[in-house]
Amino acid sequence: MSALRPGDITDEMIQAMDTAKRQGLQKDLRALAANIRADAGGRYDSAEPGWRSGVEWTLLWIENTAAQLTEGRPGAGAGGRGQGVSPE
Repeated sequence: MSALRPGDITDEMIQAMDTAKRQGLQKDLRALAANIRADAGGRYDSAEPGWRSGVEWTLLWIENTAAQLTEGRPGAGAGGRGQGVSPE
């Protein structure tokens, strides 16, 4: 395998790398939200009144952030159409 030289890395390669990073982070954020949702699920009944709304706000923020990672980018797919939920 030969070494890359300046100019060998194209704009398309850079865009593909950026897309892969964003999709990886998006997947990690969605996994985090799923874990929080699963851990919090059985605790709602015995929790303080503001606890449930705080968890729900956090989940909405994580999901909105994940959706924004591909918003308006080529090849963004269904998650990239700006349909995230604002926690506010």
